[in-house]
Amino acid sequence: MKNLLYQWDTDALPSVFDSVVAYDGGADHVIPYGGVTPDRVGPLVEGAIFTRGPKDKRHTAIFVGGSDLSAGAALFKAVQERFFGKFRVSLMLDSNGANTTAAACVALLSSGRSLAGMTATVLAGTGPVGQRAAVMLAREGVSVTLTGRQMEKTRTVCDALERQFDVRLDAVAAPDSDSRAKAVVSANIIISTGAAGVVLLEERHWSGLPKLQLVADANATPPAGIEGVDMMDRGTQRHGALVFGAIGFGTLKLALHRACVGKLFQQNDLVLDATEIYAIAKEMVVQSQGGKS
Repeated sequence: MKNLLYQWDTDALPSVFDSVVAYDGGADHVIPYGGVTPDRVGPLVEGAIFTRGPKDKRHTAIFVGGSDLSAGAALFKAVQERFFGKFRVSLMLDSNGANTTAAACVALLSSGRSLAGMTATVLAGTGPVGQRAAVMLAREGVSVTLTGRQMEKTRTVCDALERQFDVRLDAVAAPDSDSRAKAVVSANIIISTGAAGVVLLEERHWSGLPKLQLVADANATPPAGIEGVDMMDRGTQRHGALVFGAIGFGTLKLALHRACVGKLFQQNDLVLDATEIYAIAKEMVVQSQGGKS
Protein backbone atom coordinates (compact mmCIF):
# COMPACT_ATOMS: atom_id res chain seq x y z
CA MET A 1 0.00 0.00 0.00
CA LYS A 2 1.52 3.32 -1.09
CA ASN A 3 1.78 6.27 1.32
CA LEU A 4 -0.09 9.11 -0.39
CA LEU A 5 0.28 12.69 0.85
CA TYR A 6 -2.19 15.24 -0.47
CA GLN A 7 -0.57 18.67 -0.31
CA TRP A 8 -3.31 21.29 -0.22
CA ASP A 9 -1.84 24.75 -0.64
CA THR A 10 -3.71 28.00 -0.20
CA ASP A 11 -1.41 29.64 -2.75
CA ALA A 12 -2.01 29.25 -6.48
CA LEU A 13 1.26 27.35 -6.91
CA PRO A 14 1.94 24.58 -4.36
CA SER A 15 5.26 24.81 -2.54
CA VAL A 16 8.13 22.86 -4.10
CA PHE A 17 9.95 22.96 -0.74
CA ASP A 18 7.06 21.20 1.00
CA SER A 19 6.85 18.60 -1.76
CA VAL A 20 10.54 17.71 -1.52
CA VAL A 21 10.46 17.42 2.27
CA ALA A 22 7.30 15.30 2.05
CA TYR A 23 9.08 12.75 -0.14
CA ASP A 24 12.07 12.77 2.19
CA GLY A 25 9.69 12.26 5.12
CA GLY A 26 8.27 9.02 3.79
CA ALA A 27 5.56 9.81 1.25
CA ASP A 28 5.60 7.50 -1.75
CA HIS A 29 3.58 9.96 -3.78
CA VAL A 30 2.85 13.66 -3.16
CA ILE A 31 -0.24 15.03 -4.88
CA PRO A 32 -0.18 18.86 -4.78
CA TYR A 33 -3.22 21.09 -5.24
CA GLY A 34 -3.00 24.89 -5.37
CA GLY A 35 -5.57 27.54 -4.58
CA VAL A 36 -7.49 25.32 -2.16
CA THR A 37 -10.06 27.16 -0.03
CA PRO A 38 -12.44 26.00 2.72
CA ASP A 39 -15.48 26.22 0.46
CA ARG A 40 -13.83 24.03 -2.21
CA VAL A 41 -12.21 21.40 -0.02
CA GLY A 42 -15.23 19.16 0.56
CA PRO A 43 -14.87 16.87 -2.49
CA LEU A 44 -11.12 16.61 -1.87
CA VAL A 45 -11.65 15.43 1.71
CA GLU A 46 -14.27 12.93 0.59
CA GLY A 47 -11.86 11.49 -1.94
CA ALA A 48 -9.25 11.05 0.78
CA ILE A 49 -11.46 9.45 3.45
CA PHE A 50 -13.77 7.18 1.42
CA THR A 51 -11.28 5.36 -0.80
CA ARG A 52 -9.44 3.05 1.59
CA GLY A 53 -10.61 0.61 4.24
CA PRO A 54 -10.15 1.17 7.99
CA LYS A 55 -6.82 -0.65 8.20
CA ASP A 56 -5.41 1.18 5.19
CA LYS A 57 -6.51 4.76 5.87
CA ARG A 58 -3.22 5.44 7.62
CA HIS A 59 -1.55 5.30 4.23
CA THR A 60 -3.39 8.48 3.17
CA ALA A 61 -2.55 11.85 4.78
CA ILE A 62 -3.13 15.56 4.18
CA PHE A 63 -0.66 18.44 4.47
CA VAL A 64 -2.02 22.00 4.56
CA GLY A 65 0.46 24.67 3.47
CA GLY A 66 0.84 27.99 1.70
CA SER A 67 2.30 31.37 2.56
CA ASP A 68 -0.70 32.68 4.51
CA LEU A 69 -0.99 31.23 8.02
CA SER A 70 -4.51 32.57 8.59
CA ALA A 71 -5.74 31.06 5.33
CA GLY A 72 -4.01 27.80 6.16
CA ALA A 73 -5.57 27.66 9.62
CA ALA A 74 -9.03 28.22 8.11
CA LEU A 75 -8.47 25.43 5.59
CA PHE A 76 -7.07 23.16 8.31
CA LYS A 77 -10.25 23.68 10.35
CA ALA A 78 -12.51 23.12 7.33
CA VAL A 79 -10.81 19.80 6.59
CA GLN A 80 -11.34 18.56 10.15
CA GLU A 81 -14.99 19.56 10.03
CA ARG A 82 -15.45 17.13 7.13
CA PHE A 83 -14.16 14.18 9.15
CA PHE A 84 -16.58 11.98 11.07
CA GLY A 85 -16.36 8.73 12.99
CA LYS A 86 -13.60 6.57 11.56
CA PHE A 87 -13.73 8.44 8.27
CA ARG A 88 -10.65 10.57 8.75
CA VAL A 89 -6.98 10.63 7.83
CA SER A 90 -3.98 12.22 9.51
CA LEU A 91 -3.51 15.91 8.95
CA MET A 92 -0.71 18.49 9.36
CA LEU A 93 -0.61 22.29 9.19
CA ASP A 94 2.64 24.09 8.37
CA SER A 95 1.76 27.21 6.40
CA ASN A 96 4.89 29.22 5.63
CA GLY A 97 6.84 26.63 7.61
CA ALA A 98 5.70 28.53 10.69
CA ASN A 99 5.02 25.56 12.94
CA THR A 100 8.19 23.61 12.20
CA THR A 101 10.47 26.67 12.13
CA ALA A 102 9.16 28.12 15.39
CA ALA A 103 9.13 24.72 17.07
CA ALA A 104 12.74 23.99 16.12
CA CYS A 105 13.85 27.42 17.32
CA VAL A 106 12.11 27.34 20.70
CA ALA A 107 12.96 23.67 21.31
CA LEU A 108 16.66 24.50 21.00
CA LEU A 109 16.32 27.59 23.18
CA SER A 110 14.67 25.50 25.90
CA SER A 111 17.09 22.59 25.60
CA GLY A 112 18.73 21.84 28.94
CA ARG A 113 17.10 24.78 30.71
CA SER A 114 13.80 26.05 32.00
CA LEU A 115 12.50 29.19 30.32
CA ALA A 116 9.84 29.76 32.97
CA GLY A 117 10.00 33.23 34.44
CA MET A 118 12.10 34.67 31.62
CA THR A 119 11.12 37.61 29.43
CA ALA A 120 11.27 37.48 25.65
CA THR A 121 10.92 39.97 22.82
CA VAL A 122 9.89 38.62 19.41
CA LEU A 123 10.91 41.19 16.81
CA ALA A 124 8.53 41.53 13.86
CA GLY A 125 6.41 39.01 15.70
CA THR A 126 3.20 39.57 13.76
CA GLY A 127 4.37 37.26 10.97
CA PRO A 128 3.69 33.50 10.89
CA VAL A 129 6.90 32.31 12.55
CA GLY A 130 6.82 35.07 15.14
CA GLN A 131 3.25 34.26 16.11
CA ARG A 132 3.97 30.57 16.60
CA ALA A 133 7.23 31.20 18.47
CA ALA A 134 5.46 33.62 20.81
CA VAL A 135 2.81 31.05 21.70
CA MET A 136 5.39 28.32 22.33
CA LEU A 137 7.43 30.62 24.55
CA ALA A 138 4.36 31.75 26.48
CA ARG A 139 3.38 28.15 27.13
CA GLU A 140 6.86 27.60 28.58
CA GLY A 141 6.10 30.27 31.18
CA VAL A 142 7.87 33.14 29.42
CA SER A 143 6.54 36.71 29.49
CA VAL A 144 6.43 37.51 25.79
CA THR A 145 6.36 40.84 23.97
CA LEU A 146 5.62 41.02 20.25
CA THR A 147 6.84 44.00 18.25
CA GLY A 148 5.39 45.27 15.00
CA ARG A 149 5.45 48.43 12.95
CA GLN A 150 1.89 49.42 13.85
CA MET A 151 0.42 49.14 17.33
CA GLU A 152 -3.13 48.42 16.16
CA LYS A 153 -2.11 45.45 14.01
CA THR A 154 0.29 44.12 16.64
CA ARG A 155 -2.36 44.25 19.36
CA THR A 156 -4.89 42.61 17.06
CA VAL A 157 -2.50 39.72 16.40
CA CYS A 158 -1.81 39.32 20.12
CA ASP A 159 -5.52 39.32 20.93
CA ALA A 160 -6.19 36.61 18.35
CA LEU A 161 -3.38 34.41 19.67
CA GLU A 162 -4.56 34.89 23.24
CA ARG A 163 -8.05 33.72 22.33
CA GLN A 164 -6.87 30.76 20.27
CA PHE A 165 -4.12 29.45 22.54
CA ASP A 166 -5.07 30.76 26.00
CA VAL A 167 -1.82 32.68 26.52
CA ARG A 168 -0.98 36.27 27.41
CA LEU A 169 1.12 38.44 25.10
CA ASP A 170 2.20 42.08 25.22
CA ALA A 171 2.24 44.26 22.11
CA VAL A 172 4.75 47.02 21.37
CA ALA A 173 4.99 49.27 18.33
CA ALA A 174 8.60 49.26 17.14
CA PRO A 175 8.85 50.70 13.63
CA ASP A 176 12.51 51.76 13.77
CA SER A 177 15.89 50.74 15.14
CA ASP A 178 15.72 52.87 18.27
CA SER A 179 12.28 51.64 19.28
CA ARG A 180 13.33 48.03 18.75
CA ALA A 181 16.42 48.63 20.86
CA LYS A 182 14.16 49.92 23.64
CA ALA A 183 11.90 46.88 23.33
CA VAL A 184 14.74 44.41 24.03
CA VAL A 185 16.53 46.24 26.82
CA SER A 186 15.15 44.01 29.60
CA ALA A 187 14.79 40.80 27.62
CA ASN A 188 16.32 37.47 28.56
CA ILE A 189 15.46 36.14 25.11
CA ILE A 190 15.40 37.88 21.71
CA ILE A 191 14.01 36.23 18.59
CA SER A 192 13.97 37.96 15.22
CA THR A 193 11.34 36.76 12.73
CA GLY A 194 11.21 39.60 10.24
CA ALA A 195 11.34 39.77 6.46
CA ALA A 196 14.35 38.31 4.67
CA GLY A 197 17.36 40.58 4.33
CA VAL A 198 16.14 43.24 6.77
CA VAL A 199 18.26 44.19 9.80
CA LEU A 200 15.90 44.62 12.74
CA LEU A 201 18.41 45.01 15.54
CA GLU A 202 21.91 46.46 15.43
CA GLU A 203 24.68 44.64 17.29
CA ARG A 204 25.35 47.65 19.51
CA HIS A 205 21.78 47.44 20.77
CA TRP A 206 22.10 43.93 22.18
CA SER A 207 25.81 43.32 22.77
CA GLY A 208 25.82 44.91 26.22
CA LEU A 209 22.46 43.85 27.63
CA PRO A 210 23.08 42.42 31.12
CA LYS A 211 19.95 40.23 31.28
CA LEU A 212 20.23 38.72 27.82
CA GLN A 213 20.76 34.93 27.75
CA LEU A 214 19.41 33.62 24.44
CA VAL A 215 19.26 35.05 20.91
CA ALA A 216 17.77 33.53 17.75
CA ASP A 217 17.49 34.93 14.24
CA ALA A 218 15.22 33.22 11.70
CA ASN A 219 16.58 35.16 8.71
CA ALA A 220 18.67 32.96 6.40
CA THR A 221 19.13 35.68 3.76
CA PRO A 222 22.01 38.13 4.39
CA PRO A 223 22.13 40.49 6.13
CA ALA A 224 21.02 38.87 9.37
CA GLY A 225 17.91 40.14 11.10
CA ILE A 226 20.03 40.62 14.23
CA GLU A 227 23.38 42.16 13.38
CA GLY A 228 26.26 40.13 14.79
CA VAL A 229 24.50 36.76 14.46
CA ASP A 230 25.92 34.24 12.00
CA MET A 231 23.34 32.07 10.24
CA MET A 232 25.39 28.98 11.20
CA ASP A 233 25.37 29.77 14.94
CA ARG A 234 24.01 26.91 17.03
CA GLY A 235 24.47 27.75 20.67
CA THR A 236 27.46 30.01 19.94
CA GLN A 237 28.56 32.29 22.75
CA ARG A 238 28.36 35.92 21.66
CA HIS A 239 28.41 38.87 24.04
CA GLY A 240 27.52 36.58 26.94
CA ALA A 241 24.47 35.04 25.26
CA LEU A 242 23.85 31.74 23.48
CA VAL A 243 23.11 32.54 19.85
CA PHE A 244 21.24 30.55 17.19
CA GLY A 245 21.23 31.48 13.50
CA ALA A 246 18.71 30.45 10.86
CA ILE A 247 20.76 27.53 9.56
CA GLY A 248 21.79 26.65 13.10
CA PHE A 249 18.24 25.67 13.96
CA GLY A 250 17.16 25.15 10.35
CA THR A 251 18.77 21.71 10.35
CA LEU A 252 16.39 20.69 13.13
CA LYS A 253 13.49 22.37 11.32
CA LEU A 254 14.03 20.16 8.25
CA ALA A 255 14.45 17.02 10.34
CA LEU A 256 11.31 17.91 12.28
CA HIS A 257 9.30 18.51 9.10
CA ARG A 258 10.36 15.12 7.75
CA ALA A 259 9.64 13.38 11.06
CA CYS A 260 6.14 14.88 11.23
CA VAL A 261 5.34 13.70 7.71
CA GLY A 262 6.53 10.23 8.64
CA LYS A 263 4.26 10.16 11.70
CA LEU A 264 1.23 10.94 9.54
CA PHE A 265 1.44 7.44 8.06
CA GLN A 266 1.56 5.65 11.43
CA GLN A 267 -2.13 6.17 12.17
CA ASN A 268 -5.18 7.68 10.49
CA ASP A 269 -6.28 10.16 13.16
CA LEU A 270 -3.18 12.24 13.93
CA VAL A 271 -3.62 16.04 13.91
CA LEU A 272 -0.41 18.08 13.89
CA ASP A 273 -0.63 21.81 14.60
CA ALA A 274 1.67 24.08 16.62
CA THR A 275 1.27 22.31 19.97
CA GLU A 276 1.82 18.81 18.65
CA ILE A 277 4.71 19.78 16.38
CA TYR A 278 6.46 21.59 19.22
CA ALA A 279 6.17 18.49 21.43
CA ILE A 280 7.79 16.40 18.68
CA ALA A 281 10.59 18.97 18.32
CA LYS A 282 11.36 18.86 22.04
CA GLU A 283 11.43 15.06 21.97
CA MET A 284 13.84 15.11 19.02
CA VAL A 285 16.18 17.49 20.84
CA VAL A 286 16.21 15.24 23.91
CA GLN A 287 16.90 12.17 21.76
CA SER A 288 19.76 13.95 19.98
CA GLN A 289 21.36 14.55 23.37
CA GLY A 290 21.23 10.92 24.33
CA GLY A 291 18.01 11.20 26.33
CA LYS A 292 19.28 13.98 28.61
CA SER A 293 16.66 16.67 29.19
